[in-house]
Amino acid sequence: MRFALISDVHFGEPVLHEGKLRKLTHQAEPLVEDFVARMQNEHRPELVVNLGDVIEDENRELDLARYGRFVELVERAAPRTLHVAGNHDQAYLSDDDLRKLWRHDGPLHYSTDHGGFHFAVLRTIEYTNVAIRLPEEQIAWLEADLAATRLPSIVLMHHPASEMVLDGNRWFEARPHVCRVAERRKVRSVIEAAGNVIAVFNGHVHWNHCDFIRGIPYFTLQSLIENVDDDAPGRAAAAFAVCDVDAHRLSVNVYGVEPVRYQVELAPRA
Repeated sequence: MRFALISDVHFGEPVLHEGKLRKLTHQAEPLVEDFVARMQNEHRPELVVNLGDVIEDENRELDLARYGRFVELVERAAPRTLHVAGNHDQAYLSDDDLRKLWRHDGPLHYSTDHGGFHFAVLRTIEYTNVAIRLPEEQIAWLEADLAATRLPSIVLMHHPASEMVLDGNRWFEARPHVCRVAERRKVRSVIEAAGNVIAVFNGHVHWNHCDFIRGIPYFTLQSLIENVDDDAPGRAAAAFAVCDVDAHRLSVNVYGVEPVRYQVELAPRA
């Protein structure tokens, strides 16, 4: 089964950070259009996952319009799309707004099966400049959800649940508390105990990264619009991932200016 991932598209105005051009948000729409064309013409995934932060939050009216434009485009990339809520997406848009944009009923954490695999989507919550949280009831939901399926499972979330070292990260080196999930150890214990999770994917950190913790890979995908240069005029990372998975192997190919390939051999299932 083949699925693709895209993250941190940040439709909106260009963003400076510490006086330098860091997010090429004004290029988001043409970059998403290029992603869609490549999915249609080259990669042909069965499923596309949006890992969150579709918008660079500005106000509800603009955020609704920009998020709607993203959905209009990305849904052309594959027969099915899964959405994850990012912190920017939740700044001005309500749960009902996101449900309507996703055409989804129920909570913003949910699960679904596709192509012989189970996908569990978590909804992390940022308390501005304080912490990234995953509520206890959602951790309990994840435990029950993973226990209820015999399919190999993939967990999707916006913020990371790994212990990645953030040295050198321009966004979070000095602010790890608004990067990693505060309850990450408890989340990982649930994932490990389930025995059926083959991978966890997240965005948010604006770089490519992989941690293996107790045999489970935690993949972080680079932002589509991150400026890989130090300042203007800049080059967008143009990052997206294409994953091929079967009973034996998971291959993750990250495309763009900073390509990387990961391959995970999966243990035989009883």
